[in-house]
Amino acid sequence: MSRVGSSIVGTSVKRTDVIGKVTGTARYAGDVKLAGMLHGKMKRSTIAHANIRRIDASRALALPGVKAVLTHENVPRVLHYGAPHPRSISVTCDQYILDRKVRYWGEGVAAVAATSEEIAEEALDLIEVEYEPLPAVFTVEAAQAPGAPQIHETAYAGNVLFKPVVVTRGDVAQGFAEADLVIEGEYETGRPTPAYMEPNVCVCQWDNTGKLTVWVSTQAAFMVRGILAEVLGLPLTRVRVLVDHMGGGFGAKQDLFQHEFLCALLAKETRHPVRMEYTRGETFVGGRSRHPCKIWLKQGFKRDGTIVAREARTVFDSGAYGSHGPGVTIVGTTALTSLYRCENVRLEGRCVYTNAPIAGAFRGYGVVQTYYALDIQMDEAAERLGMDPVELKLKNAVREGDMAPSDHPLVGHGLEDCIRRGAAEVGWAALRQRPREQAGTLRRGWGMGCEMHGSSAYPGIKEQGNAIVKMNEDGTAVLLTGAAGLGTGAHTALAQIVAEELGLAFDAVSVVHGDTDIVPWDIGAFASHTTFMVGRAAQMAAAEVKRQLLQRAGEQLEVAAEDLEVRDGVIAVRGVAGRRITVRECMGPKLGIPAANLVGNGTYTPTKSYSFAAHFVEVQVDIATGQIDVLQVIPVHEVGKVVHPIAAAGQIEGGIQQGIGHTLTEDYVIDPATGRSLNAGFVDYKMPLSLDMPPIRTILLETAPDPGGPYGAKGIGEDPIIAIGPAIANAVHDAIGVRFRHFPITPEQVLAALKEKAGAAA
Repeated sequence: MSRVGSSIVGTSVKRTDVIGKVTGTARYAGDVKLAGMLHGKMKRSTIAHANIRRIDASRALALPGVKAVLTHENVPRVLHYGAPHPRSISVTCDQYILDRKVRYWGEGVAAVAATSEEIAEEALDLIEVEYEPLPAVFTVEAAQAPGAPQIHETAYAGNVLFKPVVVTRGDVAQGFAEADLVIEGEYETGRPTPAYMEPNVCVCQWDNTGKLTVWVSTQAAFMVRGILAEVLGLPLTRVRVLVDHMGGGFGAKQDLFQHEFLCALLAKETRHPVRMEYTRGETFVGGRSRHPCKIWLKQGFKRDGTIVAREARTVFDSGAYGSHGPGVTIVGTTALTSLYRCENVRLEGRCVYTNAPIAGAFRGYGVVQTYYALDIQMDEAAERLGMDPVELKLKNAVREGDMAPSDHPLVGHGLEDCIRRGAAEVGWAALRQRPREQAGTLRRGWGMGCEMHGSSAYPGIKEQGNAIVKMNEDGTAVLLTGAAGLGTGAHTALAQIVAEELGLAFDAVSVVHGDTDIVPWDIGAFASHTTFMVGRAAQMAAAEVKRQLLQRAGEQLEVAAEDLEVRDGVIAVRGVAGRRITVRECMGPKLGIPAANLVGNGTYTPTKSYSFAAHFVEVQVDIATGQIDVLQVIPVHEVGKVVHPIAAAGQIEGGIQQGIGHTLTEDYVIDPATGRSLNAGFVDYKMPLSLDMPPIRTILLETAPDPGGPYGAKGIGEDPIIAIGPAIANAVHDAIGVRFRHFPITPEQVLAALKEKAGAAA
């Protein structure tokens, strides 16, 4: 039975994409098959830093079945951002389609279109490339050393992308002078990759009017349209981007990955549609990872646990190109002003080019790295102060009225609520008093980690959510949205919001999406803002349609529109039994007049909203093997208003799975001497699978609804990947008394640390 009225928001209605996905009929970009379609492949460099002296494609072009070859010599030379939001402070303009220089091992240097994938692959081997090797640097230390090779001439200074981020509040020197305890430490994070199931894929076709149609797996269809038009010299009306279903993105599919440009140009050159799909290895080599980061953090505390000073320096490794390096650095660095209150702060963040693979946007966008350091150091401070970590974090937790990293005042006491509820749920006080001796080689421990994360990318990006809602003559409604569906159920949530606002059954609302020629402009699915921002725009559009609907019904019922309400598809006069009309009846023809044309537009420009979480984790460490197992997770998330409980819990569980992987097993490794990828594939890149996952008992709180979100809802997409890492690291310390300040934490490192601890004790 359809859910109706006020029961729609907050109910786990059946997702609109379920049948297509479980039956295999859902259409992804890779499923597109066009008559006469050719297959494109990319030749990649076998050196990390070099000028291209000569490139000869003659042998490849002579191969039967090869229809075109592109190199830097025959593609437009237009400098571009390679990522959404061009000209914003989040990204860097430093890429060409193909360049005369390569900056990392595996960078594309040529592309081929042929009648089959096999012929295209064979042709790649026939393209001759002569390189002039250049010195390469693979660490931020080497890249910043005097005399380091210059990777980009456009850099701010040396290999530093842009002017370092500097944030100051209060008097840090005075704060440290007043501190009874000062703690400092160095922290380091690895290079995990998104590892989405659907590889990057693109299909391009030109029609006889010169219009380009692109089927692509992207989180930001309108940004793809904009950058393609800009680089290829086309008006926007000549580029159409189509995205139906996606198999994940996690932020990384905001970028363009060379193949979109090359696919379009190959299709234009051959006058045939062309398909280019990355192999799994290419999703690593030519994709985007999280930014490796080094953090130096120092804090001062009073004896009662009050934080009186915080100082930090962060250095993010952008790899060979800027991508989202500036945005990640800004967000990750400024995040250290918050989570735990401190009036005296001095922070510096910088982002550095290296000859490593490109780092980009990834779920948690800079905050995963810096909150990992901050939350671990808070546990260390609690130990030194003789306090319970829960007590220390509650004492300093940000709350109502405190200024967030965006200089936006916080609403509610969400972080405190999460900590208190989680501590009660696991019986934290009793756990802290439990006996520490454990038999055999297995040691168990408990830890907690906290986080806060913004819904929207404000103020770095001036975002906007748009929606159109229109009523059909039978009383059903259609939502038109440019928001992408990454597999999160976003379109279902948006339909719930529209149905709720219109007083219709959920099944009475359909969603049109994924076609830049039809739906309203959308900035892209990222920054945990789809439900918050696009959902509010959809609510606004539905409210406008509702206003028109009640006006029309008032004329038919001969009452003022203000006296009407709509629920369960019925419009009724408040307080008057029997005075009612169905929405279907209201919309139908009357006295020979055609059905009503009710259309509403919604545009919402948000500021910032914050969600909060506290994760409580039990781990088991085998001191004989160094193996760490996560036994259970109790995540508590404050999200304002839950729109779809099962989808919300699924986001949390998925984020926890990724976070467990990042903390314990996942790291995209490159050869420190050559920059060559060493584990570019699912066999050697170790992710936790379903059988590796612990029980997760998710708790959703609605204690701090945000007035900016639809029905108070806030984002939830990125939050769960942030808190789980420090919770695991703190639990490991509780189990074996060793504190790790990096991820991933490997069994070899556990054994080495235990040996060092035993030696120190002896």
